[in-house]
Amino acid sequence: MTVTRMPTLFIPHGGGPCFFMDDPAGNWRSMEAFLKGLSGLLPAAPRAILVVSGHWETAGFAFTSGVAPDLIYDYFGFPPHTYEITYPVPGAPDLAARAGALIAAAGIEAAQDPMRGLDHGVFVPLKVAFPEAAIPVVEMSVERGLDPELHRRAGAALAPLRDEGVLIVGSGMSFHNMRAYGRSGSTAASAEFDRWLTDAVGQPAAIRAPLLADWASAPSARFSHPREEHLIPLMVAAGAAEGPGTQVFGDEVLDTFISGYRFD
Repeated sequence: MTVTRMPTLFIPHGGGPCFFMDDPAGNWRSMEAFLKGLSGLLPAAPRAILVVSGHWETAGFAFTSGVAPDLIYDYFGFPPHTYEITYPVPGAPDLAARAGALIAAAGIEAAQDPMRGLDHGVFVPLKVAFPEAAIPVVEMSVERGLDPELHRRAGAALAPLRDEGVLIVGSGMSFHNMRAYGRSGSTAASAEFDRWLTDAVGQPAAIRAPLLADWASAPSARFSHPREEHLIPLMVAAGAAEGPGTQVFGDEVLDTFISGYRFD
């Protein structure tokens, strides 16, 4: 059976359960439309999805390996119905084992976690993008040291999965300063970092790698990411690809510029 090679993606996952709440101002409308059209960015339906979430940090890397992962409602102060969201997607223990073996073969610590569920950095965007919940999903943590080069190396180790029909998705936010959202004074600085990031992503891997490794030196970098856990999943998605990345989502959301990228 011929398996189509998958691209890798870095997607914004929004704010908490934002896509499942009233949104009279339309703050999340364009992002929701992007996520709904995600399958259109793929050459074929993936056999499974491996999602790197900025909401799970571990010593070394870890992979969910349960057969039927629960959901972790790791957001606070939202309407009661958002804690009743369901997404009964199957797990993929075989993929978790394969991904862990690839990481370990590269000399990087990896572990399996059969009890861990899927946090909102995974189930919220996937419920929008793949509402049928039919494609098996494994969540991958970020390493708590948040070393961009380590995550790029992890992505490179996982690259063979792309030829096995696995879609690798980095789930985070290209801008993530909670105190800056919704403030007009944030727009120019976020745009400055967004331009730099989109240019860096658009370079071939050999040029892109050192740029992303030194992302904190970019214009308005620390304003855009006081702590970088939501940016780090991008390093895995980029690391699993050699060619230039392409901006596939870009919009001003809550007075800040947010982007999403595809790597072939």
